[in-house]
Amino acid sequence: MRLRKWLVGAFVLPCLLGPLPSRPAAAQPFQGVYLGTGAGYHATNDVRVAPFPQSALGTNGLRLRTNGGFIGLGSVGYGFGNGWRLEAEGSARLNNLGHLNGTPFPTGSSGSLNSYALMANAFYDLDVRSPWIYPYIGGGIGAAWNSASSLQASSASPLFGFNSNNSATGLAVQAIAGLSFPVYNMPGLSLTAEYRLFSMPVTRTLNGTAATSTGPVSAALKLGTMIDQSALIGVRYAFGIEPPPSPPATAPAPAPAEARSFLVFFDWDKSVLTERARQVVREAANASQKTQTTHIEVNGYTDSSGMEAYNKALSLRRAQVVGGELVKDGVAKEAIHIEGFGESNPLVPTSKGAREPQNRRVEIHIR
Repeated sequence: MRLRKWLVGAFVLPCLLGPLPSRPAAAQPFQGVYLGTGAGYHATNDVRVAPFPQSALGTNGLRLRTNGGFIGLGSVGYGFGNGWRLEAEGSARLNNLGHLNGTPFPTGSSGSLNSYALMANAFYDLDVRSPWIYPYIGGGIGAAWNSASSLQASSASPLFGFNSNNSATGLAVQAIAGLSFPVYNMPGLSLTAEYRLFSMPVTRTLNGTAATSTGPVSAALKLGTMIDQSALIGVRYAFGIEPPPSPPATAPAPAPAEARSFLVFFDWDKSVLTERARQVVREAANASQKTQTTHIEVNGYTDSSGMEAYNKALSLRRAQVVGGELVKDGVAKEAIHIEGFGESNPLVPTSKGAREPQNRRVEIHIR
């Protein structure tokens, strides 16, 4: 129940921190280095443990129960501008020992069994065309440590006990789903809300000492699969993000840039003509047929989001689509010269990574 409350709070809280912005804060997707941190609540399943040697601990089929508690993490990563991010993360999950279940007699327990992890994560930021929220999904793999601190489980009658201040290391994996909320008028800064499913699927050995009727002996607990769920809220800052220019009062409508030039606009990361774009191409074709046209330049461009090589190819695809539409509208193919210029020559100067609609265009120049 407590985990459910944390999950709800983690995802609702960022929405309550202020009014929704009317335009993007240029926080995601982005290209460059970023730092992140987060904190929240986590809960771990009962971990199956096997005593070794069994005679020293007196029972088998044990389950180690821990109380849910604090989780904190920090990360450094790099965004590639196309939605993908890679990062390195360090985390700590604090657990007080709740109880050792499965013993045939009452057993007292105390101490803590904390978990620390170093993970390599990959994320993909989803573009839902919203100016104030960016969902993302991801996963990671790395190493984790179950660290026992004054961990004790004991019984006076019959005599039974286990004590450990050691750690057990193993493989760790995780799946992550989250939301990023760009902070208005603070470019690069975002609030985050996340759900994480973390697991240590490989058996680990926690060494310690067992109390027996003949005295203390070396013993160990073999820890089974650990599954942990957590909800976090956090902050992420991407370096080098500048404010986007103010958008026009209305959405940019394709219109002639000058008497014998035409502009065709495209959606982000798309090379498909809209119905309005097809109308502009028809107007350009009609204009070329009414004059003694000998040459038509079709030049493609992109905004500055994404990698330069990708943008160069995308701009050429856009120009080729417009050139093909001109041919369908009656323009001679040999009169058309097609070229892609990527993110160069923007109509609206922006910082790197900005999604400027007026820069996602093809220019048709009738000579």
